[in-house]
Amino acid sequence: MVKVVRLEPIAQDTEVQTNANLLAALLAEDLHVLKECGGRGMCATCHVYIKQGMDSLSPMSRREQRTLEVITTANPNSRLACQSRVLADGVVVEVPTGMYIDAIEDVEALIGRRTEQDLLHPITGEVVVETGKLITRSVINQLTDVRLQVGQYLARTRDA
Repeated sequence: MVKVVRLEPIAQDTEVQTNANLLAALLAEDLHVLKECGGRGMCATCHVYIKQGMDSLSPMSRREQRTLEVITTANPNSRLACQSRVLADGVVVEVPTGMYIDAIEDVEALIGRRTEQDLLHPITGEVVVETGKLITRSVINQLTDVRLQVGQYLARTRDA
């Protein structure tokens, strides 16, 4: 059976199968959502806010709770899209604004330019470069080990 999920701030409805996760809904709409851990609830790159319908989603697992605890932008209505299964209609998801940095090489090509939207850290979700600010080499140097950090974290986590 199909459930309808509302995506904000783009004001768009999308359909997902009952028990499918929110990540499937986001990807079906061609939204740029990272999934560094492959949907195992360990990297927080699919962090979203539930504006309405938290009770229409599957309960939060211990892994999801632990992952959300390290996200500085998390709040009580935060969920990981990969871990949130849609059980009923009425879910309204707010996708964090900004673009996650997923390829340092792509951002290096933008050094010296102003960002058109916030650039977000792929692990913490913190704003690395604000909208309208210059992308500098020092920012890139701070982020070059992000993929290594994620890889090391995943290697240490056994209960995948």
